[in-house]
Amino acid sequence: METNPYGMETLWQQGDPVIKFVAVLLLLMSVASWTVIVVRVAVLWRVRRMAKNAAAFWHAKRFDEGLQLLEAEGRNNPFYYLAQQGRQAVSHHASHRQDLHGHLPLADWLSASLRSAIDERREQLQSGLSLLASIGSTAPFIGLFGTVWGIYHALVRIGVSGEAGIDKIAGPVGEALIMTAFGLAVAIPAVLSYNALVRSNKNVVNRLNRFAHQLHPYFLSGVANKHDDEVH
Repeated sequence: METNPYGMETLWQQGDPVIKFVAVLLLLMSVASWTVIVVRVAVLWRVRRMAKNAAAFWHAKRFDEGLQLLEAEGRNNPFYYLAQQGRQAVSHHASHRQDLHGHLPLADWLSASLRSAIDERREQLQSGLSLLASIGSTAPFIGLFGTVWGIYHALVRIGVSGEAGIDKIAGPVGEALIMTAFGLAVAIPAVLSYNALVRSNKNVVNRLNRFAHQLHPYFLSGVANKHDDEVH
């Protein structure tokens, strides 16, 4: 079988260490990008499923029963974590009234605790997105650098050989342009996925905020504490 004289294999065989380094770097960036995409999409799919099932919490007869419904989705359920943190904040405020935060109104302390819990979950949802953004913004320039470097060396070889025919120029220059295409192939999925994941994460955080706004008056009413006293 005849080898393509203008393909990737030829580019790799004839490329110098710089071109090979750029190609390997872009390949690693592509692998890292798709790994982050697959992992974050899987996590987001589970969290969105948990968000749909979070409404069952308010149909429970008791707070602990509602927590069990949320825990059934897994202890990493952000809605379970939010409800648990809210109850702990109320209990902690009641049992540490002599501390500095004990002098704060319960509503302010509870709001701060719920907001802190949401921020923690937001950070977890955004894990890896900075890598996607970096890959999306730098991969085209890395590919362009490989192209410029390849064209420079191709022109040097042509100048040394003294053969300036179109057939002598098209091959090396075309091979060098492959690096730009490779860089774009790495960057485009990273940018599109980053934007989609950011939008989806915002939707999840909005649902967490709505859940927290519902929890806030519930805890202030003392119903959760009364149920806890009945259990104990």
